[in-house]
Amino acid sequence: MALAVLAWLLCTAWWRPLAVPDEGRYAGVAWEMIRSGDWLTPTLNGLPFFHKPPLFYWLTALSLKTFGLTLWAARLASVFGAWLGAMGLYLLVRRWGGARVAGWSALVLVTQPFWFGGAQYANLDMLVAGCISATIALAAHAVLAREAGQGYRLALWGAYALAGLGLLAKGLIGLVLPGAVIVAWSLLTGRWRAILGLLSLPGLIVLAVVAAPWFVAMQRLYPDFFHYFFIYQHFQRFTQTGFNNMHAWWYYLPLMVGLTLPWVPAWLLTVWGPGPRAGQGASVEAVDAQVLASRSALRWLAWVWMIVILVFFSIPASKLPGYILPALPPLAYLVADTLTQRWPAVSAWAPKVWGAAAALMCLGLIGAAVKYDEQSSRPVLPVLQPLLKQGVPLVYVNEFVYDLPFYLAQPGPIPVISNWDDPDLPKHDNDRKELFDAGEFNPTLAPKVLVPKSQWQAWLCTHPRLAVMAPHDITKSYPELAWQPPVMKLKLWSMWVLDRDDLLAKGLRCQ
Repeated sequence: MALAVLAWLLCTAWWRPLAVPDEGRYAGVAWEMIRSGDWLTPTLNGLPFFHKPPLFYWLTALSLKTFGLTLWAARLASVFGAWLGAMGLYLLVRRWGGARVAGWSALVLVTQPFWFGGAQYANLDMLVAGCISATIALAAHAVLAREAGQGYRLALWGAYALAGLGLLAKGLIGLVLPGAVIVAWSLLTGRWRAILGLLSLPGLIVLAVVAAPWFVAMQRLYPDFFHYFFIYQHFQRFTQTGFNNMHAWWYYLPLMVGLTLPWVPAWLLTVWGPGPRAGQGASVEAVDAQVLASRSALRWLAWVWMIVILVFFSIPASKLPGYILPALPPLAYLVADTLTQRWPAVSAWAPKVWGAAAALMCLGLIGAAVKYDEQSSRPVLPVLQPLLKQGVPLVYVNEFVYDLPFYLAQPGPIPVISNWDDPDLPKHDNDRKELFDAGEFNPTLAPKVLVPKSQWQAWLCTHPRLAVMAPHDITKSYPELAWQPPVMKLKLWSMWVLDRDDLLAKGLRCQ
C-alpha cells in the first residue's frame, strides 16, 4: 500500500512547469540553501525569509541535492506530505476499523483531485497537512490503545515528534490543530481522562528536541525574529484584515465538494438519496461489540477532525484553498465508511467505476494545468542563458520572477529595481513586501539586492548590455524600456536586452 500510494502521488510530478509565485518561491528558497551552503537560515534572493519555517526547504534542498534540479524533485516534499497523511489515515483505520474500509479510505483520499493536485504542488500546505493528519492519527491510536489496555506510549511520543515537525513545516498550526481535534473528540465521546493521559513529559521533550533548536537559533541570530514570525505572521494574519485572498466565511464549503469530485457528491447522494440504508440489503460483516465501538469512535473522530479544521480556517478573512487540506483525510474516511456499507447493495462494479473515474479526473487536472497554465518564465531560457554566459547581467524591474532562479541555477541574488523607499510599501500584502521584509533582516545586503528606482539610469549607463525582466506595463514608469521592443513577451513578463549605445543614441543621458 505504501509503495502504491507513493507511486501514484508521484506519477505526474514531472509534467508541468513550476507555478508562480508559490512553487517558484519555495523551490527557489530550497535551491538557495544548496547554493549558499547555509541550511539554517532560509533566504529569498539572498535575504533572510521568515514567512515560514524551514522543514519544506530542508526536505526540498535534500531532494534537489540528491536528484538534481528537476521538477519532480522540487515537489518531493509535498509528495511526502500527501503520502504521510494518506498512510496515517490508512494505518489508523486498518487497526480500528478494518482492512476493507482502510483501503477504500486511502483510495478515496489519494484520488481526490484536491489531494492529488496538492501532492504535486511545491508549497508548504500539503507538507503541514500530512504532519497534522499523521499527528492526529497517532494520537487517536494512542487514546484507543490506552483505552483497550494496550501499549500506547510509542505512538504518543511519535505524535509529539510529528507535532514538532508540523511546527517546523508551517508554525503553530502543526501543534494547535491536532491538539484541538484530539481534545474536542475526547470530550465529546466521554474520554476526558484521555486528555490527561496524553500529557507526557517524555513527549514534550521529544517535541522540544525536534522543533525548538531552529527557532532558538533564529532568535539569537535575528532579535526581531519571534515578533515577526509569531506575532505578525501568525496572530495578526489570523485576526486582522488587510491581507490578500479575502473571502467570505463559507468559502471552503463549495471547495470541499467541487475539489473532491467525484467522491463527495457520490457520498451525499448515497446518504440522502433513495435506496437501502446502511445494513439494509448491503452485505454486512459479522463484528463484535468492541469493533463496533472502535468504528463509532473513528466516525466521531472524523467528524470532529473535519469540522475543527473547517471552522478554524473559516475564521480569518484571508483564505487559500490549501489551508483545508488537513480536512480531507477525515472526509475520505467518512465517504469510504458509508460507501463500503451501501454500495454492495447497489452494484458490484460501481466502486471500481467510481475509482477509475476519480483517477482519470486527477490526471485530467494535471493535464489541464500543463495546457492552460502559461505563467512560467521557462520559455526565456534559450534567449537568456547565452547572454548570462557572455557576462550580461540580469536585473528585475518592479517584480521578482520567482521561478527563474531555479531554472537558471542562478549563482547569486538577482537585483530588483523598484521604489523600495515608498512609505506605503510596508502596508501592502504582496510579493514585493516579502522582499522588503526580508531586507529588514539584512540591512547590509538589502541595498545591493533591492535597488532603488533612483539608480535605474545609473544601471543603464554603467552596463554596456543589460537583460531586464519586468511586467508588460512597466514602460509607463521606466520609459527607457519603450525605446526598444522586448526580445520576448510572456504571459506575465517581458524580457528586454538593452544596449547602452542604442539608448544613448535615443536620448539616454549619462553623467
